[in-house]
Amino acid sequence: MTELLLKYFRTKQQEVQSEKVYDTQCPFCSMQCKMQLIEQSIVSRKKYTTIGKDNPTSEGRLCIKGMNAHQHSFHQDRVKYPLLKVNGEFVRISWEEALEHIKNQFTEIQAADGLDALSVYGSASITNEEAYLLGKFARVALKTRFIDYNGRLCMSAAATAANQTFGMDRGLTNALTEVPFTRVIILAGTNIAECQPTIMPYFEKAKENGAYIIVIDPRETATAKIADLHLKVKPGMDAALANGLLKVIIEEELLDEQFIEERATGFEEVREYVSSLSLHDLAEMTGVPIEQIKTAAIKFASEESGMLFTARGVEQQTDGTAAVRNLLNILIATGKIGKPYSGYGAITGQGNGQGAREHGQKADQLPGYRSIENEEHRAYIAKVWGINKDELPRKGVSAFEMLKKIDEGEIKGMLLLCSNPVVSNPNANFVKVALKKLKFLVAVDLFVSETAKLADLILPASSYLEDEGTMTNLEGRVTLREASRPCPGEVKHDWQIICEIAKVLGKEKYFSYTKAEDIFNELRIASRGGIADYYGITYERIRQEQGILWPCPEVEHKGTERIFEESFAHPDGKAKMIAVKNIPDVPKEKPSKEYPLYLTTGRVMSHYLTGEQTRKSAALAARNFESYLEIHPETARKYNIDNNRLVAVVSKRGRIVVRSRWSEKIRQDTVFVPFHWADSQNVNKLIGEELDPSCKMPGFKVSAVNVTPV
Repeated sequence: MTELLLKYFRTKQQEVQSEKVYDTQCPFCSMQCKMQLIEQSIVSRKKYTTIGKDNPTSEGRLCIKGMNAHQHSFHQDRVKYPLLKVNGEFVRISWEEALEHIKNQFTEIQAADGLDALSVYGSASITNEEAYLLGKFARVALKTRFIDYNGRLCMSAAATAANQTFGMDRGLTNALTEVPFTRVIILAGTNIAECQPTIMPYFEKAKENGAYIIVIDPRETATAKIADLHLKVKPGMDAALANGLLKVIIEEELLDEQFIEERATGFEEVREYVSSLSLHDLAEMTGVPIEQIKTAAIKFASEESGMLFTARGVEQQTDGTAAVRNLLNILIATGKIGKPYSGYGAITGQGNGQGAREHGQKADQLPGYRSIENEEHRAYIAKVWGINKDELPRKGVSAFEMLKKIDEGEIKGMLLLCSNPVVSNPNANFVKVALKKLKFLVAVDLFVSETAKLADLILPASSYLEDEGTMTNLEGRVTLREASRPCPGEVKHDWQIICEIAKVLGKEKYFSYTKAEDIFNELRIASRGGIADYYGITYERIRQEQGILWPCPEVEHKGTERIFEESFAHPDGKAKMIAVKNIPDVPKEKPSKEYPLYLTTGRVMSHYLTGEQTRKSAALAARNFESYLEIHPETARKYNIDNNRLVAVVSKRGRIVVRSRWSEKIRQDTVFVPFHWADSQNVNKLIGEELDPSCKMPGFKVSAVNVTPV
């Protein structure tokens, strides 16, 4: 028997004619798991295997998306050469023709309608180098103030809340290695088990070590299963729930008075407002029983250490910034920040959600988290770029507001990089109509996405296997994505495309890079002295140290694992607390006779963002090949909804058709639909246009709908 097995394995080894190993990291979530793709040539076919690679964050783990990421990179539908729309159909053209076309169209638009008639729509899935370069391109090559990115729809509430409260935003204030040793954890609006599966062992270890876990979510998600206490909050009531927790902490005299006195301002305003509230009313508003509010508050405040994590469930609301700030009030009031095993984590959604928001893609931002309205910041960046600071445009508007300006006719042209706003934005029907009004739309993408279909010109982008560059994960750890696989066809890297467009526009001297590392070295200088200081980080160091946590101001600096230990980033060194109202300034939709149910949205494990990449993976598409409506059986019976049947979900803005899925794990007044699907299953067709006044985040998580059988 042993001889037969040896003979079998020898035969198999002989079949493998060649083998290549590509070091890379997952293109999907913010864990940015390191991995290797093994490509074997076996007789007349190729076999691909993905294995995890040891690193400080994911420790060699991979989830189902990472293991199958290569499938979309090799998909037959990849765009491999420039495509120009002629008489409604895309035809292949050369790069020279494509660039000349861009030059003519961009020049004509700006000559006729002004510099700000052009816009740039970026992405949080691109590298730091490309995010930095895109901001520079908008301001130096196009001289337009209109640039923003899809991260506005993802991380803006948490980022704004952290900046307002602490004076600085880094995804996690502590390294993930501290999580297993904290005593109590609040997970607010975050389903990490499905969205960032490889982070779960940190929380499972914490639970094994005796940590008490509190989950705040309208649904009993896979994450909620590990909770000791699940607060099944009514959608949109997170800020009010935080007020309830604060009220109990104050009344039970569980404050860290010394920490508040030495490290914070604004607490008396918070105390006065919260004291005026009725716990009974708060329980009624939030749908969380008084006893559960008390248990959660007392448990969190009483333990010697504790950590708080938020994600889209709290943040994607018209008061997302305020809701996060109120949860941060709890951390400050109990002194659980800037200490071992105590801190805050905003669970970043997109792969480079952290880095992409630090270096200039945002409408009001310059590299290093500098402000485009600050004269000192403008002067510094202008010097780095070799221009006069008066040439720098002023701040623009948020991503969705840019789409409104297209609809109003103020913006006439757009360069769209690796994003799919027709599917990802609220009121998706409006977005499609608005984009059709553009005189000229250039889309840089891997595929002909729902948005790229509307473009006048599509340029082929490189995939994660081909495009080298740095990414900053949810910890604030800057990693280097190695990418040695050759680009297929006539594909170019995003940074090369940006540079070549700048060249035909006569701005070559500002964009004369030969490799991604050249761009990173300029980014290091541009970020130096800023809040997000990367100056001490180099490609060589990242390779040696497997990633470095910013801020890292000097090459000798080891990086910063825990921030805010001695002071916060405001000029006075103190955190700023504010009283947060139960009812937001921008009203949220409430159920009515016509639209009696709350709708909330979210993710599933096998898909990512608008699904444009993951649906190209047979292994992932097979797991969730269509969208669905999660509905409580009692609610379903009330509205005559059978299990596993097609239903129409309708709001004031649109209608979709999905399949019902009964579940006792969701509130009876709430339904859930994932957002990874397009066209007739695009749940964002139902979402309103109202924006958070602080960060311009749409209110994805709270809408009113009705549900009827089809």
